[in-house]
Amino acid sequence: MPRYIALFKPYGVLSSFTHEVQPGERETKRTLSEFGLPKGVYAAGRLDYDSEGLLILSDDGAFIHRLTDPRYKLPKVYWAQVEGVPTPEALARLQRGVVVKGYRTRPCQARIIAEPTLPPRGKPVTPHGPTTWLEIVLTEGKKRQVRHMTAAVGLPTLRLVRVQIGPINLGDLQPGQWRDLAKEEVAPIIRRSYHSAHPLSRDQRLQRRRNTKTT
Repeated sequence: MPRYIALFKPYGVLSSFTHEVQPGERETKRTLSEFGLPKGVYAAGRLDYDSEGLLILSDDGAFIHRLTDPRYKLPKVYWAQVEGVPTPEALARLQRGVVVKGYRTRPCQARIIAEPTLPPRGKPVTPHGPTTWLEIVLTEGKKRQVRHMTAAVGLPTLRLVRVQIGPINLGDLQPGQWRDLAKEEVAPIIRRSYHSAHPLSRDQRLQRRRNTKTT
């Protein structure tokens, strides 16, 4: 049976099981190999070394493709602690999309939230002024996208935690802990991706409306 796993990836851990020390590095970086995960699973996408939170792993390649292919527009929810206080215009720019390295990001949801209850980070945040927590919901996943987006509007990200992917959330997991996903969490992703890849024809949509009216 395929395995579907949610892991709380801690800060300072790669989203891979191995790491080759690169020139200039003083030591080997921590990897997923230290968390006792089942053999054969690998991460669906990535979460940066200095970011934390939800990482989904599986040995089901088709499922991982559904999670990572941008055409399915699966929402990913991030909590970002930024340096500074966002203005309404800064939030509006994030929501509309900003240009990052020549690419304009897709419109997204961005709002100020109260400071969330999170486990302390291994390396404490050291801000130089007031900070604000933002909730940002993306339907794409460019490299270091949230950090680039907040920097583009003058709000450097100090701490970044991914808390949800589609219907799957961190729940009560603590850094380094993982759990098997329930069927109820996996099924909506499969259904969503199927309908995204196989949109209904006009006749099928009309028939569905007729069926709805008669039930």
